[in-house]
Amino acid sequence: MSKKSLVQAFDVKPSVVKVNNISDYEVFSDKEMLDDLRSKIIQNLIDENIPDDKLLSQYINDEIDKATLGYDLDYLQRSYIFNLIQNEINGYGPITEMLEDDRITEIMVNGPSEIYVEIDGKIIKDDSVSFINDRHILRTIQRIVQPLGRTIDAANPMVDARLRDGSRLNAIIPPLSLTGPVLTIRKFAKNLESIDDLLMKGTLTNDMALFLEACVKAKLNILISGGTGTGKTTLLNILSGFIDNEERIITIEDAAELRLNQNHVISLETRTTNYEGEGEVTIRDLVRNSLRMRPDRIIVGEVRGKEAFDMMQAMNTGHEGSITTMHSNTPIDALNRLETMILMNEMEIPVSAVRGYIENAIDIVIQIDRLTDGKRKITSICEVDGISNNEIVLKQIFSFVQKGLVDNNVVDGEFKVNNGIPKVIDKIKRRGINSLDKMFNK
Repeated sequence: MSKKSLVQAFDVKPSVVKVNNISDYEVFSDKEMLDDLRSKIIQNLIDENIPDDKLLSQYINDEIDKATLGYDLDYLQRSYIFNLIQNEINGYGPITEMLEDDRITEIMVNGPSEIYVEIDGKIIKDDSVSFINDRHILRTIQRIVQPLGRTIDAANPMVDARLRDGSRLNAIIPPLSLTGPVLTIRKFAKNLESIDDLLMKGTLTNDMALFLEACVKAKLNILISGGTGTGKTTLLNILSGFIDNEERIITIEDAAELRLNQNHVISLETRTTNYEGEGEVTIRDLVRNSLRMRPDRIIVGEVRGKEAFDMMQAMNTGHEGSITTMHSNTPIDALNRLETMILMNEMEIPVSAVRGYIENAIDIVIQIDRLTDGKRKITSICEVDGISNNEIVLKQIFSFVQKGLVDNNVVDGEFKVNNGIPKVIDKIKRRGINSLDKMFNK
């Protein structure tokens, strides 16, 4: 076997793996032979038991010696391989560098060579990294979830977990997945965004920001609606920052993502069933329990089931200023979904009564969307304006009107303030907030 560069043998672009700040490697064309070598090293890791930390360095060096016999390695090339194997042993494998890249907000592994990432709101295929086979993906998933006290196998082919940095992981494997193991990781932002960050990105206008700040401080009940990956949780976190520091806040989530800086915050997280199928604690259980904890505010990361009834009950019985999110494409769809969730409780409640319940509970509905150019916009802020002909009426206060596309398919549009003074202004003024007078008296 001729002597070749081992850096090239892994067919990884310089931007993915860095070794002592060296990034200039020559291109090598014999990809098939070098892929075989890469597979050999990683297959050894899959098949063998990894020793503890005391023997780890020697183990890695032994693996390199076995797999690279016949190659002439220099120090940098050996360091490159050493780091690559360390990534495998630490549990994150080929996606280690992706998890450390702050530009990437989501990682989607659909197959060994089908890896997608989200950057700046756009999903792109990353051909610079790959897994060896499905077994390699499964092993990586197992190594990630094992320290979290979770497991994934044929008996438990689906796992939803929160990594130690707060990132959310979802994995599903055969027999539920017909295409092999599928891994999705939504990364946890290291630096929390503020309302100023949203203003700089054009997510909303200054008037919209001032209005939402007043709504939170006036303890209006707020529902944030949007699709997957639109930034609902980010917006929820930002709005929660307007809550007074002296209030007792209880947050309820499936996977704890909210990071509030107030002094009096109680964070609750659901729990899945154990190996015996017992011990599950749902969002609904936590919402019910939170009512006994003397909350000033209840913040539910996402409402999507029977807990909607308990959430509305809390909002209607003196727990003002509650905030939650929901998957929905429009504000009216959000209220329709909320109605459906309440009816899921199988209680004999007339639909008219349910709608009256929602109308009394919700003050503001915020719609946030990810547009075709990947940018996120608050496309609508509505108030619940009563019931007419047995239907809940929404009155739009702010909106984003899309006109079309300009260069590079960037969305062209503008924010608008609808005419008239919103009914919620009275509630806001009763809290002593008069800063919005000029906004709606133009």
